[in-house]
Amino acid sequence: MKVFGKNVFNELRGNISSIKKVYLSNHFSDKEIMQFIKENHVSYSVMDNKKMDAMVDGRHQGIIVDILEYEYVPYQDSFKDSVVVLLDHLEDPHNFGAIIRTCEAAGIRSIIIPKDRSVSVNGTVMKTSAGALEHVHISMVNNLVHVIDDFKKNGFFVYAADMDGMNYKDVTFADKVVLVIGSEGNGVSRLVKQNCDEILAIPQFGHVNSLNASVAAAILIYGIVNK
Repeated sequence: MKVFGKNVFNELRGNISSIKKVYLSNHFSDKEIMQFIKENHVSYSVMDNKKMDAMVDGRHQGIIVDILEYEYVPYQDSFKDSVVVLLDHLEDPHNFGAIIRTCEAAGIRSIIIPKDRSVSVNGTVMKTSAGALEHVHISMVNNLVHVIDDFKKNGFFVYAADMDGMNYKDVTFADKVVLVIGSEGNGVSRLVKQNCDEILAIPQFGHVNSLNASVAAAILIYGIVNK
């Protein structure tokens, strides 16, 4: 998997064994990063900047890192947590990365995503998360409804975000929470919503009654952790 950017590389310093190779622009001038690469005998190549532009979709800042594929964790590891975020077929990697950042900032350590029709952990997600991915565990699952049922059996109360729900400010949240955030276009899917315990809404007063998925997630996450 190819990730990119100086901040991403600096976050990977503590997990150097995951780095397979580093690609540097022939204009790269960060002496500290260069020194680290050479002192730690990290394999690297110097390339033309235009060739690097074609390697990734995003602003790479002159450094691209080829790392081992992301290792997802079993969702059952999250049963010990008090708050878990479940993403119902989110598709935008920038939204995913932003949600990872919010979760890390709020002290949430576990996010669950479905295997199919969903964004996965990629270079854009890692860059957008600005290092937070190193501190948050991501689980990839086959069946969201089955997973929701498992969390219920382990004492969790499951809330889904939807415009037709109860004002989240009026909700007394349970001690163990799963928060479901829907996709950008379709929201929370019908079957998932049917298997949730309660639907949450964010009151809106403008003319455009919709919020970006990552913004909605941030509002509800802090509503839950500050209960």
